[in-house]
Amino acid sequence: MSNRSSSSMPTMVQRINTTKSVSFEDTSIAFSSQSNGKLLKTYWLFALMNQGWLVNLGTFFIKLAFKLQLPVKKLIKSTIFEQFCGGETIQDCEKTIQKLHDGHVGTILDYSVEGEGNEASFDETTLEILRTIERASESDAIPFSVFKVTGIGSTYLLEKVQAGDPLTDAELDSYERVHQRVDLLCKRASELNIRIFIDAEETWIQDTIDKLAYEMMDRYNHQQCIVYNTYQLYRSDSFENLRKSTETARSKGYFLGAKLVRGAYIEKERIQAHEGEYLDPIHHTKEETDRDFNEAVEFCLVNRDTVSICLGTHNEYSCHNCISRMQELGIAPDDRHIWFAQLLGMSDNISYNLADAGYNVAKYVPYGPVEAVMPYLFRRAAENKSIAGQSSREYLLVKNELQRRKSCQNK
Repeated sequence: MSNRSSSSMPTMVQRINTTKSVSFEDTSIAFSSQSNGKLLKTYWLFALMNQGWLVNLGTFFIKLAFKLQLPVKKLIKSTIFEQFCGGETIQDCEKTIQKLHDGHVGTILDYSVEGEGNEASFDETTLEILRTIERASESDAIPFSVFKVTGIGSTYLLEKVQAGDPLTDAELDSYERVHQRVDLLCKRASELNIRIFIDAEETWIQDTIDKLAYEMMDRYNHQQCIVYNTYQLYRSDSFENLRKSTETARSKGYFLGAKLVRGAYIEKERIQAHEGEYLDPIHHTKEETDRDFNEAVEFCLVNRDTVSICLGTHNEYSCHNCISRMQELGIAPDDRHIWFAQLLGMSDNISYNLADAGYNVAKYVPYGPVEAVMPYLFRRAAENKSIAGQSSREYLLVKNELQRRKSCQNK
């Protein structure tokens, strides 16, 4: 049985509600849990990732090495895997979970193995996600669980359902199994009082995912917010989707869980829209995405009687904007309806400084066999060289902290 109650569920630790200024430049807080050796290793990793050509070359040779079965696992595990993943198993993640908890930051165990496209692998992934829910129920250090529908069901099938194409009898049976897996995960999360994120995916399957998410909310969110859907605000229709889903939740008497992100599939979306000769669903400019993201945060804050949110972002302005509005609206830092989340290995200056000021913060902690999580790691490497200034920002923050520590030692 869970050791949680609905009254203890909202916060990972009990802290005094005091309004404290937050500076994302404070590296002494951001990297307080890292030794000089670990920080120096992080410094060199981001220095290398700051070189786009080197990331491209490294990705090519790593893929080739795995294809040729060359012994590169140890090298990968001690570098990029160590930076962005908690381990190969839940048990391997325990040190990371505790270290984050010591800094008042929660863990979101993210089984980052991509399905092999067969029913056996979908069932095994479902069982593993259930294990993350069970582990979360044992400790306030793990406030959320998470899954991708494509990890427990066929992408082809989800796409066919969204297109409205007739399904064969076998496909109808397969989709019913997808539905049952989603329900199984959400039901268990509800039983153990664990919030659970349903991650967003590509637009050509997202409507199907949305329908599943809203059905689960109507089933399990009447007493408290358990199930969260994910809104990618780089989509031009996401803010309106958020508005309408909030109205629906209010009319049906359930709580809406909303994880707000900017988006992760922009290149794939643009290519698909071009090849399919349909209107690009993504905003034309980053400014439009930023506007919708910040307006979505504002909308959720003023509708927190119905909406609980998690800001899944590495954008410092958006985080500052949210906490500023929380203060103006008289919302306590540890209000149970509002969380912030970042990825392990990135933006510690945001995560730890927010947590130090009393805000609810969690880190996505991906895990799984090294070979199986390589697609995730390749995406992190690609994002760090493509996100404007992200790897440079990480590099400079670590560099500043190393210089600060050296200066303190010389005094």
